[in-house]
Amino acid sequence: MNTINIQVPSIGENIRMIESFIDNAKEKFHLDDDMYGNIMIAVTEAVNNAIKHGNANDKSKNVFLSLFLDDSMLKFIIKDEGTGFDYANLPDPTAPENLEKLGGRGIFLMKHLSDEVNFKENGRIVELSFYMNS
Repeated sequence: MNTINIQVPSIGENIRMIESFIDNAKEKFHLDDDMYGNIMIAVTEAVNNAIKHGNANDKSKNVFLSLFLDDSMLKFIIKDEGTGFDYANLPDPTAPENLEKLGGRGIFLMKHLSDEVNFKENGRIVELSFYMNS
């Protein structure tokens, strides 16, 4: 199993480092453009949420990103140092009253772009899984 890890302080500009990390994964694992696009959006959303909401933009707290590859699946694990959140009771971003809101679509996007999304440790850990096309 291939594993790659990166740790970044909770600063919004560090999303660029995450994008480079995903670009490197695309090259290393020969990801097709569709999968690469889905991964880029879903993982950067997860890291952005970890920085903004999980770690409350606290530069002294880090976001940890791990990538695991086995024969059939690419899994990204995003972990923050926050207190977690109630991921089971999120407002529906497609509900009419929420359509005009600026935020609230990150997890919706993750669930639609990833093959599997799992939350652990009270929402402090998000696992995004993508099935490899053979």
